[in-house]
Amino acid sequence: MNDALLKFLFDGAPVRGEVVQLREAWQQMIALHDYPPPVARLLGEMTAAAALLSTTIKFNGALVFQIHGDGPVKLLVVECQPDLALRATAKLRAGAHVPDGAGLRELVNAGGHGRCAITLDPRDPQPGQQPYQGVVPLEGASIAQALESYMRRSEQLDTRLWLAADGAGAAGLLLQRLPREGGRIGEDDHGETWQRAVTLASTLDSRELLSIGPDELVRRLYWQERLDAVARLTPRFQCTCSRARIGRMLVSLGREEVDSIVAELGSVTVTCDFCNARHEFDAVDVGQLFSTGSTDMGAQDSLH
Repeated sequence: MNDALLKFLFDGAPVRGEVVQLREAWQQMIALHDYPPPVARLLGEMTAAAALLSTTIKFNGALVFQIHGDGPVKLLVVECQPDLALRATAKLRAGAHVPDGAGLRELVNAGGHGRCAITLDPRDPQPGQQPYQGVVPLEGASIAQALESYMRRSEQLDTRLWLAADGAGAAGLLLQRLPREGGRIGEDDHGETWQRAVTLASTLDSRELLSIGPDELVRRLYWQERLDAVARLTPRFQCTCSRARIGRMLVSLGREEVDSIVAELGSVTVTCDFCNARHEFDAVDVGQLFSTGSTDMGAQDSLH
């Protein structure tokens, strides 16, 4: 079963939906890390959710979905590019114990100080343009509930999400009630289409989300509805780290600090949190980096 994202509209009603299923992309992401199963499940649900949210936004840039935690997991991050290139990572506290079956609250919001953030980072920013970021307190007992709360607080949009993930795949369904002209929520049939769509989606279980392809899933749920397919897209795993990008980061630290690291350790080695690629700079690399802005190997900004 191929990785896929299906977008659709309910004909004649201000309601849109999306279904995503990730298998190969998700397996590539978790193969690079040894996450405990409960952490992998949360990160998988976030990855599916990021893909769904990214395609609802008309924006030429990356969507970065972050959850900052005060429990065993201190950070979960998913980045989705406009072409649905995805990467994800999780950071645990040193010595953290992750109980089997632990959920969002136990892992991320144990003290009630967790935060949910979505950043829109423009690909080609205009002069003076800064990334947009919305941050809200982490609410709810699941990733889906946390994002629904975020959308209510930050975007004032009725949004419902159903998410699932395991070691083999990650999947999700999104429904969104759209405003009509003037910004008012549509009252089609007193909201009957929206309520019916949500009620039917609520019959899904995790097994169905993970095992049934997007087209078949939509047919099974909404066979009595008139739907318009908008797009079929292909998500994939791709890390945007590169030697040249790491070099620019080192230049931003300043020559004195970088030279001190080389003097102490013999080189500067940076390992990407997303794909585990190692980028090493010795004294010769550092000298060339600060004199020309590049190194021999960094002249090509190749992706890993």
